[in-house]
Order: sequence, then structure tokens, then C-alpha cells
Amino acid sequence: MGCDGGTIPKRHELVKGPKKVEKVDKSAELAAKWKYCALSQEKLRRPIVTCELGKLYNKDAIIEYLLDKSAERPNTEAVVHIRGTRDIKELNLTDNPEWEGEGRNTKGDKYEDIYCGMFICPVVGLEMNGKHRFCYLQTCGCVFSDRALKEVKTEICHKCGDPFKSEDVVVLNGTKEEVEKLKEKMGERRAKAKTKKSKKSKAAETVSAPSENSPSPPVDVAGSSSSQNDGDKSESTEAEPSGSSGSSNGTKSSTASATTKRSIQSMEEKSEAFKSLFTTHSSAKRTKEQTSNWVTHTPYHF
Repeated sequence: MGCDGGTIPKRHELVKGPKKVEKVDKSAELAAKWKYCALSQEKLRRPIVTCELGKLYNKDAIIEYLLDKSAERPNTEAVVHIRGTRDIKELNLTDNPEWEGEGRNTKGDKYEDIYCGMFICPVVGLEMNGKHRFCYLQTCGCVFSDRALKEVKTEICHKCGDPFKSEDVVVLNGTKEEVEKLKEKMGERRAKAKTKKSKKSKAAETVSAPSENSPSPPVDVAGSSSSQNDGDKSESTEAEPSGSSGSSNGTKSSTASATTKRSIQSMEEKSEAFKSLFTTHSSAKRTKEQTSNWVTHTPYHF
């Protein structure tokens, strides 16, 4: 039956108290963040990308998600803020020379360091295993430790040499407070981008509207546009005094005669060779004998 062999029960066996809160293993939590994709929960492999909140993903998993968002996948709440490939950045990581792969200790006769990371900081040499803060630059995607950026202060990337600002530095796998700040910055950036797009669209509409409404000036037979005649009008009116009404009537009659269209054949200053180039010349007209029933009646066929 039990308890008949002189066993003495303890208090916690008889009295039921509140259950202890289960604590998450720190090593397992760090491995889940720094060694596995936040979307597919698979091991990280190149190419590795990140979002504006500093989470790590496999690039192929993100592309599959963007191509088919309706498919059922676990952890989709981690990528709701990713709308397209513009919201992710491919990381330029530095390999750890001491990393031997996942199956480096198959025999079990060596000490296996669970905190050994695949990548390191190219400046200080710290391993990217979760113990140290790491950041990436939004301009070029290079990854450095926070200690390297603080000790070697510069406005040029240590690895590729591209310039950057303090606003371009984003923490990878930061705390909850840091993630909330990154969300606020992301919202501000997207709001500014929307305002810029709306301003550009309005400016394009205002530029296209007057160009569509403005008609082209008519051209007469001689090839001179009406804008030239308008210029002659303004010059003639400015040259004469405004006080005399007779002179104004004379200028009106002269401009009216200038604007009337004249036939090229009636221009005496033009030569016969020049007049013969046009279809209104007498040589271009055909007689009844030259015409036929099956030829189109145009002056270009003889």
C-alpha cells in the first residue's frame, strides 16, 4: 500500500503549494535567437538577412513568405512588419575561424563550447553568440560588436569603408525596450516616406497640367508661326507713341494685313523655280488627257 515501511513523508509531499514559475534556459534562449531563423526555426545559413527590428532570418524563408503570405506558417507574427524586400537587409558577416561546424565533436571526447558562434566581430574578435551586443549598419549591412563601435569611434565603416550616421546603427536581437524604440523609428520613417511620395505625385500633376492645356501655335503656309506675328505686333505698338489714335489704327491695319495668309504663287519676290515646288503651281495641274480612271487624282503622278 505504501508508507508501511517506516517512511516519513515530507511537508511538500502532503501540502500542495503554488507551482514554481518555470524559468527559460538562457543558453537555449540565446541559441534560438542567434543560431536559428526567427520565421522558419531552421538553422541560420548564408545568405542571412535582418529587418528593421534586428531579427535574424534566412533569406529563402523570407522570400517564400513574401511570395505566398496566405500559406500557413508558424511564427508569422514575427514578420508582419515586413512588406517587401525593401524592408530587409542582407548582412555582411565575418566567419569565425574556430568554427568547425555542427558535427565537430562526433566522438564526444572533446570539450564542446555551446557558446561558440559562427561569426565574429572583424574589429575586436568577439563571437556573435548572444553574450555580447552586436549591431549592423543599414547603409552597407556590415555587422560589428557594440564594443567596437564605442571604442573605435568613426563615421566610416570599418569593413567596407562606406560612410554612415549614428541613426543607421541597429541593434541585433535587442531587448524589449530596444525593440519598442526601433518600432517607433520604423513608423516615423514610413510616415516620412509616404509624405515624400504624396508631394512628388502632386508636383508631377502640377507640371503635367499646364503642359497639356497649352496649345501649340498655328503655322501658316510660308512656315512662319503666329508667335512671330505676335512679336511683330508688340514691337510695332511699343515703337509708336500711345497718344495718337491714328497711329494705333495704322498699326492695327498693318498687323492685320501681316497676319492674313497669302498664296505663294502671288508673292512677287519669289522666283518661278521656287513656286514650281508647290502643288499650287500651274505646272502641277494636269489636263483631262493626262488623267486616267484607275490612277488616283493627285498632282504627284504624271
